Amino acid sequence: MEQPDLDAEKKYNKWIVVLSIVIPIVVAALFGVNLRELGFDVEPLTILPPIYATINGFTALLLIVGFWAIKNKKIVLHENLMTTAIGSSAIFLILYVVYHMTSDSTKFGGEGLIKYVYYFILITHILLSIVIIPFVLITYVRAITKNFEKHKKIARITFPLWLYVAVSGVLVYILISPYY
Repeated sequence: MEQPDLDAEKKYNKWIVVLSIVIPIVVAALFGVNLRELGFDVEPLTILPPIYATINGFTALLLIVGFWAIKNKKIVLHENLMTTAIGSSAIFLILYVVYHMTSDSTKFGGEGLIKYVYYFILITHILLSIVIIPFVLITYVRAITKNFEKHKKIARITFPLWLYVAVSGVLVYILISPYY
């Protein structure tokens, strides 16, 4: 078995810290920018929510198949699926930010129990989407630096959190879509 490259892991760890802080700050800052309100002549990109919800669903599927692949010792397939899941999540995030920079926020119109369900899913989705960033990056780095024992340990935490974020993103879209 190959030895873990601990020096490379240490170098990556600096980037993990930076990205784990910078990504949520940049997203929050850009989320507050509406290009139309700033005078830019842009059409609201109302087509994006179903697209990025589909990407979230695709990410969830990738995670589930990736879990199956590693359990069945299909290592190369697992690696490819996880790398694709990271790329898929990045594309989701870009489209999500672009949508919110060109469109007004949609208010949830449900009442009663469904309102509480929606806000519970939304709030946990948002919070865990921030928390998951360092988990995904650390898990990925431990894999590419061949630190498989530590990779397995953190993947046991990363997988269910990331899967929840992906699935809850789809649920948020389904619940709010009647109000677009």
